[in-house]
Amino acid sequence: MDQPILIPQTNTEAPVKRKAIIIGAGPAGLTAAYELLKRSDIIPVILEKSGDIGGISKTINYKGNRMDIGGHRFFSKSDRVMNWWLNILPAQDTGSEQFTISYQNRSRQVAPGESITPQDSDKVMLVRERLSRIYFLRKFFTYPIQLSIDTLRKLGVGTTISILVSYLQAQASPRKPENSLEDFMINRFGKTLYNLFFKDYTEKVWGVPCHEIPAEWGAQRIKGVSIRKAIQHAVQSAVKKKKSKDISQKDTETSLIEQFLYPKLGPGQLWEEVARQVQEMGGTILMHHDVISVNAQDGKIISIEAFNKNDLQTVELKGDYFFSTMPVKELIASLEADVPQNVKEVAAGLQYRDFITVGILLKNLSEQDKRSGKWKPLQLKDTWIYIQEKDVKVGRLQLFNNWSPYLVKDPNTAWVGMEFFCNETDDFWKMPDEKIAALAIRELQKIGLANASDVLDSTVLRVEKTYPAYFGAYERFDEVKQYVNTFPNLFLVGRNGMHKYNNADHSMLTAMVSVDNIIAGETGKDNIWSINTEQEYHEEKTEKTGQTA
Repeated sequence: MDQPILIPQTNTEAPVKRKAIIIGAGPAGLTAAYELLKRSDIIPVILEKSGDIGGISKTINYKGNRMDIGGHRFFSKSDRVMNWWLNILPAQDTGSEQFTISYQNRSRQVAPGESITPQDSDKVMLVRERLSRIYFLRKFFTYPIQLSIDTLRKLGVGTTISILVSYLQAQASPRKPENSLEDFMINRFGKTLYNLFFKDYTEKVWGVPCHEIPAEWGAQRIKGVSIRKAIQHAVQSAVKKKKSKDISQKDTETSLIEQFLYPKLGPGQLWEEVARQVQEMGGTILMHHDVISVNAQDGKIISIEAFNKNDLQTVELKGDYFFSTMPVKELIASLEADVPQNVKEVAAGLQYRDFITVGILLKNLSEQDKRSGKWKPLQLKDTWIYIQEKDVKVGRLQLFNNWSPYLVKDPNTAWVGMEFFCNETDDFWKMPDEKIAALAIRELQKIGLANASDVLDSTVLRVEKTYPAYFGAYERFDEVKQYVNTFPNLFLVGRNGMHKYNNADHSMLTAMVSVDNIIAGETGKDNIWSINTEQEYHEEKTEKTGQTA
């Protein structure tokens, strides 16, 4: 019998490239995809359950008027993030003017518009002035609150003296141990100021008493702001002879930053551009794909199954690396593995705060004359206004015209976002859009910032799980973290992905450091989880109480 003739086979196929499956097309997910494509041979596939790019950093276009969800100021103490943003959207061309960006004790000159072509004239960052104020007793107060002559006049001598006395008492005898957000705030502001300007607003935002919220929330969000620093900042601002063009302001606390970058057409514009570049470089973004299961085998994640809401089909995507920005609660519930019962319990008990924005288009903002009762146009320069009034549900206003004039279709109109904090189980969440819009319009008139007769249009936007909460089962979150860290190829990144109240720059850094680890072959995750952890606060707490931070 003749022997078969063996013909050598030439392998003309390219080697199979590694693949990363990324859940979510928000800042963390898109940053991970971009970094992988720029710095490795790993091909990313992004699964996004909605029809929008950007997560809670998306920009909604309603009849030509754009809405920013929650407000996103583009500033960071991280060189890496600042450079990244400006690489995607350079600073606006302002002619021959240059400005200095100074941070981490370094400065550099930026020539706006060097890389901008006429076709990309909208793809720019604007430099915006920051003004946020508190609206309380139908009056405007500086945010953060300052013990200035203006504050004295509006509050009265008696209240101001009470603020000073209670602040000195708090400094002389601080609450120990500092367990709750109430403890944290009283120790830094005194009880009187806490009750006036912090307690009611914070409880409006979170829906629970401040004494039930851990101090860790304050450590991340309020950070080093105090009366002392507020006064110091006010004095420094008063003696400045020349306005600074310092955007990053490394040594300034976040809440005191006075300038920031902002995409011309809203933050969603930046993330839409990132998404475009990701796809141009070979990445894939699958919209309307809802993750239904995350499959594990031999201690590693091997695939993700997602339901395509367009064609009603289920797809399975295998990969080498997996990034999750989906809520931890949902990730653990969808994990096809032998998940320990305690981990299931903690994940199921994690809580979130949901968010409704009502966009209201007005002929103009207005105020009512106390004598005549007539309404007259009101010009405000604020980006945010914190509503401290107890008699309304609204928590904060955004004046979109002041974030960027290009967010508003007709510059002669006022485009306002009224923000409501709630839970999706609340009756308010379940109300029809028209009733929520009507309530918002009534409240805007009630607090004296607009006349209902000037309303031209309105729209309602609901956003689930906007804020991961630091109460409920959160005190046991380390049990979940330790479990997910056992999967070497699974990276939890972003705000909901880590159940951590991150800003966009922190979320981006978690993705960047995850990619760093993959490239370096680093299997530990501690450097990812440590991002946006206020080590100074924890060290201070340990020193004062003798507790382990």
